[in-house]
Amino acid sequence: MAAQNSAGIQTLLDAEREAQKIVQKAREYRTKRVKDARSEAQKEIEDYRKQKEDEFKSFEKEHTSGNKAAEEQADKDTQKQLDEIKAIGEKTGPKVVEDLIKAVMTVSPKVPDRKV
Repeated sequence: MAAQNSAGIQTLLDAEREAQKIVQKAREYRTKRVKDARSEAQKEIEDYRKQKEDEFKSFEKEHTSGNKAAEEQADKDTQKQLDEIKAIGEKTGPKVVEDLIKAVMTVSPKVPDRKV
């Protein structure tokens, strides 16, 4: 009977070890699934972040290019006006200087009329 009890106890111990192995495998499997889920979630977050950054860059580029075109047009208009002013200055500059010198150097004194 002792041998039978001993065999029964040994069977129970074997069953317990087998159960512990199954539980350990289940824990490892669950841990692996949690890690996989985390890495998958992180990948999805990165993909979403990249998508939103691309959308923002596209939006920024679209709206910045309008300002850039307006800036370039304003620069062209300003340069054109400066060129016109320089051309007028080169054309009429000597005459203006001559007229100023003439006005300063030519003195024609007049006696003021007195009204009594």
